[in-house]
Amino acid sequence: MSLHNISWRNLLRHETILAIVAVALLILLAFQSSQFFTGANLLNQGRLMTEVGLVAIIMTFVIITGGIDLSVGSILGLTAILTGVFWQNLGLPLVLAACLAIAVGTFCGFVNGFVITRFGVPPLIATLATLALYRGLAEGISQARSVRGYPEWFYVLGQGSLLGVPTQLWILIALAILASILLAATRIGRSIYAIGANEVAAFFSGLPVNRTKIAVYTASGFAAALAGVIFVSRVSTTRSDMGTGLELDAITAVVLGGTSIYGGRGSVIGTLIGLVVIQSLKNGLSLAGVKAEGTAVLIGLMLIGAILMTTVLNKRLA
Repeated sequence: MSLHNISWRNLLRHETILAIVAVALLILLAFQSSQFFTGANLLNQGRLMTEVGLVAIIMTFVIITGGIDLSVGSILGLTAILTGVFWQNLGLPLVLAACLAIAVGTFCGFVNGFVITRFGVPPLIATLATLALYRGLAEGISQARSVRGYPEWFYVLGQGSLLGVPTQLWILIALAILASILLAATRIGRSIYAIGANEVAAFFSGLPVNRTKIAVYTASGFAAALAGVIFVSRVSTTRSDMGTGLELDAITAVVLGGTSIYGGRGSVIGTLIGLVVIQSLKNGLSLAGVKAEGTAVLIGLMLIGAILMTTVLNKRLA
């Protein structure tokens, strides 16, 4: 049996265990509050977790390559500000303003990938620097002013529903399906896994290592930018501090879902389960009267447990 097949079996075990934990958690939280398992509450949680979910799905790709992207929250904030500025200050049609803002956010992701591959800067350092850079740009452009008064049709994206399901949740589902197929059944996906498992071996095997990494970071910028426009539509305003801390939520969901922080292993399905667990904890414990710091402690303990579980499974695999 090949190492690739063993790795997938190992990953499936992690996802299965996490899925069982998620189901048990949902049942437990349902007993804590009668409001938790209502359709309205569950759909609202889907609405609230979309921005983090969009970022986490592509963050899965980034971490599988052995990298990390700490700038996604700042890209979200910059995109949000630019959407408002392009529309209100420059007088562009709102659709064009949003598309241009997403293009800028996507370019920010490209810059991350270019700096990492062209100059050999470690992803942690490069994206930590751009985290500060992009947030500073957002604050400088906004001048502490927010943009409000968007047309009603724009709110359909963040506040509307389609067939009874929040509009942005359809976008999250579509991206999840596309990303799952891309990662599991295409040459690009195999290249991403190979780069994360052994970048030097991938390079000497003729794989386009640098181009693949640039593409992954560019996609990460796009996901964060798209999340920024959805965020603006959902909250009806723009502020330069939007997305602060979002990178930590996304990384937590990815790692909790079984993606190895060392690269070479992970899945979109695992990330989505991790996302559901985190959002369920936040909502369920809040309804049960638990303070935010208590929820943070519990999520931290679960993350440590997930890392330990992955480490144990890796040792058995070796």
